[in-house]
Amino acid sequence: MNNPFEVLGLRGWADQEEIRNAYRTLVKQCHPDMIRDPVLKQEAQARMVALNLAYEEALRLAAPRQQASPAGEIPPAAAILMAERMLAKGNPEGALRQLLKCEKRDGDWYYMQGKVLMAMDQYETAHQSFREAVRLCPDNNVYRSGALAAAVAHRESLTLHGKVRKTFKRLIPKK
Repeated sequence: MNNPFEVLGLRGWADQEEIRNAYRTLVKQCHPDMIRDPVLKQEAQARMVALNLAYEEALRLAAPRQQASPAGEIPPAAAILMAERMLAKGNPEGALRQLLKCEKRDGDWYYMQGKVLMAMDQYETAHQSFREAVRLCPDNNVYRSGALAAAVAHRESLTLHGKVRKTFKRLIPKK
């Protein structure tokens, strides 16, 4: 899944004004009309297509935040992006809360939920999420890999070594 904010050079979750400013800056740097070399011009055109698609998607994702629905529901792509951001900051509980604000769930949503649950050491539940992602998109090997990793982690957590590791993880505070 391409993150439109990353394509625009933005970290995390930007508002519409930041998106527009980043887009304008990048367009000035790589607009194909500014380039004469045919090979470089073709590369610039491909870059412009990617920028235009990312710009439209980022604006679409940023819009619901400014006009929140009464129920607080957010689209799956927005929920996933916010969850990724929170997970990167070491806040899996917050990431899970963001995901649960989304009622329409697809394979990407279940895959992200699996990643969040893995970070929370809830391997069996993570495996179920990954399996649902695989059920929705059977040809996606990334989802299958997540399911396998969760199954292995769950199996290991049931061993003596896994139980000792879990106990020490609880005793040693996170930095």
